[in-house]
Amino acid sequence: MEPSQIKKILEAALLAARAPMSTHEMKKMFDTSFSSDTLRKLLDELREEWAERPVELIQLASGWRFRTRAEYLPYLDRLNPEKPPRYSRAVLETLAIIAYRQPVTRGDIEEIRGVAVNTNVIKTLEERGWIDVVGHRETPGRPALFATTKQFLDDLGLRAVSELPPLEQISQALELNHENP
Repeated sequence: MEPSQIKKILEAALLAARAPMSTHEMKKMFDTSFSSDTLRKLLDELREEWAERPVELIQLASGWRFRTRAEYLPYLDRLNPEKPPRYSRAVLETLAIIAYRQPVTRGDIEEIRGVAVNTNVIKTLEERGWIDVVGHRETPGRPALFATTKQFLDDLGLRAVSELPPLEQISQALELNHENP
């Protein structure tokens, strides 16, 4: 099969997919096997071909997907005006601690925040699919270790936790917002 035909099939599948597609899933569509390097090259070519369009091909933690470029979102939001969920400061602080210090226990979170962690905070983050128990610390009581999930990375448009902005950048942004509400 010609590379151009493979690329068209990949494009069709990615446009039709409801969730990011892994390279393993993409390879299942073809009778012949080809290298991961070849697949990556074709995906990069597709990304380049879509560079001037309002939709972009991106790689996330769980795979590849097309998404609308950020500058068009205000217009699309008018079609379905949905209010994004609002999270309490406790939920956001807990999520930040887990994201930047993972894996962490509830005790670690309480030590950093200086207050007890409400069960509903952890439950909210687990229900959203942003955190999960990834093991247990080998200490008395074997407390659960929490870490972020691929869903968390996908929702933030990241491939890995290392792509999170540095904490200094976040604290500077929070200080600016506090000074200029």
